[in-house]
Amino acid sequence: MYNPSAVGSASNTAYGSRLFIYEVEGLRQTPQSDKMDYPIRRSGSVLITVPYSRMNQEMQKILRMGGRIVSIQPVSTDSVATNGKVSSGTDVSGTNISGTDISGTNVQPKSTEGAKPVTQAKEKVSKADIPVNIYRPNSPYIGKCLSTQEMVQEGGIGTVKHVKFDISQGDLTYLEGQSIGIIPDGVDSKGKPNKIRLYSIASTRHGDDVDDKTVSLCVRQLEYKNEAGETIYGVCSTFLTQMKPGDEVKITGPVGKEMLLPADEDANVIMMATGTGIAPFRAYLWRMFKENERAANPDYQFKGFAWLIFGVATTPNLLYKQELEELQAQYPDHFRVTYAISREQKNPEGGRMYIQHRVAEHAQEIWNLVKNEKTHTYICGLKGMEDGIDAAMAGAAEPEGVVWKEYQRSIKERWHVETY
Repeated sequence: MYNPSAVGSASNTAYGSRLFIYEVEGLRQTPQSDKMDYPIRRSGSVLITVPYSRMNQEMQKILRMGGRIVSIQPVSTDSVATNGKVSSGTDVSGTNISGTDISGTNVQPKSTEGAKPVTQAKEKVSKADIPVNIYRPNSPYIGKCLSTQEMVQEGGIGTVKHVKFDISQGDLTYLEGQSIGIIPDGVDSKGKPNKIRLYSIASTRHGDDVDDKTVSLCVRQLEYKNEAGETIYGVCSTFLTQMKPGDEVKITGPVGKEMLLPADEDANVIMMATGTGIAPFRAYLWRMFKENERAANPDYQFKGFAWLIFGVATTPNLLYKQELEELQAQYPDHFRVTYAISREQKNPEGGRMYIQHRVAEHAQEIWNLVKNEKTHTYICGLKGMEDGIDAAMAGAAEPEGVVWKEYQRSIKERWHVETY
């Protein structure tokens, strides 16, 4: 999945190299694009890393976009190395206001008065152990394309490729739910090198071959019409979907701490995805259920319940359909998949069936799971599904005297959102 985010750069001056985290609410959102000017929503707020030298400019941009800065905190740079790498646990993937930091920098949320307290399960892995920014933009890892596979079946809409890269010659490591940056070849319209695009990783930490030598992405080629009626193709998505085995690619990262799986083997994991938002969930499911992955992870043997609610336009657009249904058949008591196929299925009102309609259909069941402190919910894909999901959950919570928005804020550590 493509995360429309960019990595910014600080000034070389002593003050300019200092970084600050802005926690921003209320930024206006616009439809998906391969351009770098749409922020990712992070569980109710946007976290933006800003160099000292641009603090005033970024504040003005935030205000113009309707945002409100709720906190500003400095980022320690004690762990930043000078060779383009950062020690594990230090995430300094700065972005400008036209992007969004999806690094998961820990800005403590404000307490929510009146919300029900939730006790979080103890994590076995500290966030300090999460690999971040092993490779940075000024010193990316040069990987090689091993293979590409078309994921849209005959009769489907568009092009989506599963792209696998060789990372055996470096020390790039990552976890399920993280993203990597891709720097496409060539220059932009201003003659400058193309900017980084972030994509959710679609493979487990061991790679598709379970040999710790690969990383995979799920990439849809962006295609749209401009005002003149011309067909425009996304720069990076086209670069990736047209790659051939042996082609080189510049990789940065990894980044991200928000979408990681809980370490609890008995957790309930609810996943809601549209399109290529399936990418991180494929990684989760492989880690949970694939036999060779389970053999490689003796300390993690999933025994909980996983539920994927997946929205696409047509049946041929059900990415990884065979894999998903094989896992469901093999683990019927532990994995469930529910589809929302908008152009083929009808909602109760007779309109198209979108993911939010499926959530509404199962709202009581989902609400009962969400109330369990062992349940983590992940939402990844188009931002348009969020309002409908919130409405469905509000309807299920209301009879119990619970205000959904307040409760949602109280379980921020268990309600994970990455939409665009």
